[in-house]
Amino acid sequence: MHPFTLERPRDLAAALALRAQAGRNDAPAEYIAGGTDMVQLLQEYVRRPERLVSLAGLLDNRIDVGPQGLRLGAATTMAEVAAHPAVVERFPVISEALLESASPQVRNQATMGGNLLQRTRCPYFRDVGYAACNKRAPSSGCSAIGGENRWHAVLGTSENCIAAHASDVAVALVALDAAVEVRGAGGQRSVPLTDFYRLPDAAPHIETVLEPGEVIAAITVPANPAARGSHYVKVRDRASFEFALVSAAVALDMDAGRIRQARVALGGVGTKPWRVPQVEAALAGASLEPAALRSAATLAAEGAQGYGHNDFKIELMQRAIVRAVEIAGVRA
Repeated sequence: MHPFTLERPRDLAAALALRAQAGRNDAPAEYIAGGTDMVQLLQEYVRRPERLVSLAGLLDNRIDVGPQGLRLGAATTMAEVAAHPAVVERFPVISEALLESASPQVRNQATMGGNLLQRTRCPYFRDVGYAACNKRAPSSGCSAIGGENRWHAVLGTSENCIAAHASDVAVALVALDAAVEVRGAGGQRSVPLTDFYRLPDAAPHIETVLEPGEVIAAITVPANPAARGSHYVKVRDRASFEFALVSAAVALDMDAGRIRQARVALGGVGTKPWRVPQVEAALAGASLEPAALRSAATLAAEGAQGYGHNDFKIELMQRAIVRAVEIAGVRA
């Protein structure tokens, strides 16, 4: 592990003043909260900060549910959110996505803010033995293109990076129009989660719109009748402690057996959590007949590009959408 200095600020204002950066390779300092991802990156020499700025005890850890929707403090653990009765009842897709994530031990430690900021599980990023990784070493190349890329993205890719985004709950949150409250030395702003993540383009190592010194303070989810009729489907190589090959988060508002409104997002297939508005539009007004669902789900493949080993994901994500809609339709 690369030597570093651990800073323990007395309050959040002091932490923000240190202007640590998250997820940027030129960062002299980085923030750490639960640390379940950061510690692995430090141990593997993927991250080599000169300083770590601890956010322990400095961020909100409350869960607030009211008429306006849901607000999750960034320091709330995954386990706390997954088990909260109001979340289970009113936003089941969030609870399900969390319970499908990691292990009980990790969920007890990992924070919601940290989960949204976790780095990709691309093996070329995680293994410093591979020199070519634009996320880890900008302008070095992408070993996954032309390499073993079964786990990689088919949506939102570029010639510089095809790494898939890792978070399960981010997919559920994107489907529910969630936003993040971002706090920095200059004040606070709200960013829709769909706009929070950046596509790789020419700078894959810059993954979010966070500015130096900013942190996620909270996550907000607006109230919507479709949230109650929601479901998360995750397809993976093994039943536990495994990241998604393909996942689908679906929320439905039903009326007399027909879909009034649909919200659909995909995971494991995009360089960020991937909303599919064309599928949502096709589902609006449709019944739950399998043929209608399959027809709508085919639209998810628009713009998708396989890289050889991951070609199967293009069909699999369509099947995941159909399965998630079927279950959400019964729930709605």
